[in-house]
Amino acid sequence: MTRRLVPVALWSAVFLLLALLALARPVDHDESQYVAATVLAVRGLPYSDFAYLQTPLQPLLFAPVAMLAGGGAWIALRLVNAALGVLTLLLVARAARVAGATRTMATAAALLMGACDSFLFSAAAARNDMLPAALLSGGLVAVLAPPTRGRALLAGLLLAGAAAAKLSYAAPALAYGAYALADRARRPAWLALGALPAALLVAALAAAAPEAFAFEVLRFPHAGPADWYARANPAKLALATKAFDALKFLALGPALLALGFGWRGRSPVLALFLLAGALASLAPFPTWRQYLLPLLPPLFVQLARGWSVAAPSRPLRIATAIFVGAGLSLSIEALLGAARQGLAMPRAARESDAIGAALRGTGAGGAVATLSPQYLPAAGLAIDPRFAAGPFYFRGEGLLDPAAERRLHLLSPATLPTAPLGPVLTGAEPDGDAALAATARARGYHPIRVDGTRFTLWLPPKPLARAREAS
Repeated sequence: MTRRLVPVALWSAVFLLLALLALARPVDHDESQYVAATVLAVRGLPYSDFAYLQTPLQPLLFAPVAMLAGGGAWIALRLVNAALGVLTLLLVARAARVAGATRTMATAAALLMGACDSFLFSAAAARNDMLPAALLSGGLVAVLAPPTRGRALLAGLLLAGAAAAKLSYAAPALAYGAYALADRARRPAWLALGALPAALLVAALAAAAPEAFAFEVLRFPHAGPADWYARANPAKLALATKAFDALKFLALGPALLALGFGWRGRSPVLALFLLAGALASLAPFPTWRQYLLPLLPPLFVQLARGWSVAAPSRPLRIATAIFVGAGLSLSIEALLGAARQGLAMPRAARESDAIGAALRGTGAGGAVATLSPQYLPAAGLAIDPRFAAGPFYFRGEGLLDPAAERRLHLLSPATLPTAPLGPVLTGAEPDGDAALAATARARGYHPIRVDGTRFTLWLPPKPLARAREAS
């Protein structure tokens, strides 16, 4: 009985640590579009009703979480990602066991993956990284086991689901699909049948709004960052910078070490997923730590296989400990910061409460225009769907003409001055917020500083007049 409880205690402790990190880690502006899309998906669809710059599975799958959590949607989505982080590590350990690793090495390799900063960041933020990583890891379990119809069906479902949650995961899915066509023992027809639900979901949403889907999912991931960084920081788009960033993020944890050691006992299928994961991780420009996640599950499954064949030497174990320390350093820093200043998410919830109270006190209504829509659910305020993409489309220049922006439920600084607006919230996105504040000021909006926060509410003249009459 005690032996059975040890794994339960271990993985429960991992979840508690990830949940604490999810509550402690500072706000990341990337979360804006994922929280907004999930909340808006309760009553609408990506592309047709609001912009979403990724493939559509996550907001649709997580919409019930947002509906049940209500004002706690942002915190709930962070905690869901923490739970998916644990599930991902469990599936990596299981895939390693299926691939022939010992139980000890399978568990150790999964925990080493959990010490990578790219994993820890993804598991503690309300982004779209952990859902596809968990689906990919489950797919590895299915494809590394001896092929059967049921496993092929499951592999297709999981790998296609990963691609439907984040486009970069299409690389492993397509690579394995091509491999299965070449090796008929992999049951390609059953694999394709398993992939059908995710493919139909994406196809249906694309058919409902083809122009929006083509721009938001296929064009923007390249054109948007290229446009922004070409103006803001061109060096980030250089190949030398990309190589340095990739090595730096791999070195924040034992992933870089895993690339150099543990290669005994390779399998063709695992090698395929490693190559596809590397392509998925390195294709986007510029490189950021969360982009490396598609590489990590097959990499640490391979590490478990290799170290099961030949146990790591003492110098290698010492080097591993050093890399683990590097991977944990930023998360430890976040926890220490939370110990000094308080947990970030409860603080964000208090800011949301203050925003909601300030706006309700004026009597103004309507959807709020803001580049920080993640704060609005806890404020009890509606999100203007034209700002569902947060700052990411808004900071672009000339990506769409004004007519296309209207069709695609988007706004930019160029079209903002003539767009109908309700209340405006600024304060968290300095560059874009300057354009929002300038437009509000030009329209005669009245600024109200939200007490105890960095935010400013801008009230349209008519609601402001009614609020003064009521007082």
